[in-house]
Amino acid sequence: QVQLVESGGGSVQAGDSLRLSCAASGRTFSTYSLGWFRQAPGKERLFVSGIFWSNGYTYYTRSVKGRFTISRDVASNTMYLEMTSLQPDDSAVYYCAARSPFGVYTSEKNYDYWGQGTQVTVSS
Repeated sequence: QVQLVESGGGSVQAGDSLRLSCAASGRTFSTYSLGWFRQAPGKERLFVSGIFWSNGYTYYTRSVKGRFTISRDVASNTMYLEMTSLQPDDSAVYYCAARSPFGVYTSEKNYDYWGQGTQVTVSS
């Protein structure tokens, strides 16, 4: 059974940086895409960024490109989201998700496994 555990959320000021982590376990993830989604209060859960576990190929939603960087550490089965130049609109619960086989998927419906989420709050 795949388990995903996020950490690293918190409250920051606009312009600050934050790094989220997602510890993955329960599988060999070589055939998986892992991704980050976020959900603001009263809004739908939206794709942020994804990565192919096998070769590190990355993809982003337009609003975070150039500010956020997704990466993974295969040895520790951990995925990261480095977030810089944070803005109040980035405030949300951030979720880690996984699916197999890998591919560029940006809808939450395409992901089978989810973490519990970590809160990010950005104040102006």
